[in-house]
Amino acid sequence: MTQSKFKNNLDKIVAWMLITLMGLMVLNVSWQVLSRYVVQNPSSFTDELSRYMLIWLGMLGAAYVAGQNQHLAIDILPNKMSGKPKMKLLVLISSLVLLFALIAMVLGGSNLVYITYILDQKSATLQIPLAYIYTIIPISGLLVVYYQIFQISNHLKHQKP
Repeated sequence: MTQSKFKNNLDKIVAWMLITLMGLMVLNVSWQVLSRYVVQNPSSFTDELSRYMLIWLGMLGAAYVAGQNQHLAIDILPNKMSGKPKMKLLVLISSLVLLFALIAMVLGGSNLVYITYILDQKSATLQIPLAYIYTIIPISGLLVVYYQIFQISNHLKHQKP
């Protein structure tokens, strides 16, 4: 399987995870509103569940847009450049994003998962181990690292004469 085909398959998997999470979150919040205002008996788990789903949605969404190269960026300088200097700048930017994702998300997130697992911390209402909730941080970090490596390799391919 080529690197581009693997990336496309990975994009589809992440996109479907995001669609599913968003759909489930809409159902969860709808049930929360319905149970609170119509049934007059608020559901106890929906608030916490929606919070954790939002964490997963945000982290996976950030990785997905990084892979699509559609993340928020100040692109004044790259837009004014062309040729080799532009490619070098784009490689530098992708390398810095990769470094951040590796240190903060993969290493830091893994440390957070490990600590919450060792301390056996559980969520208040659902009693889900918080380590399960936080696993999305290093997973998303690995996705960002992969996507940045893919972008760097594309920049370097286009840089060659």
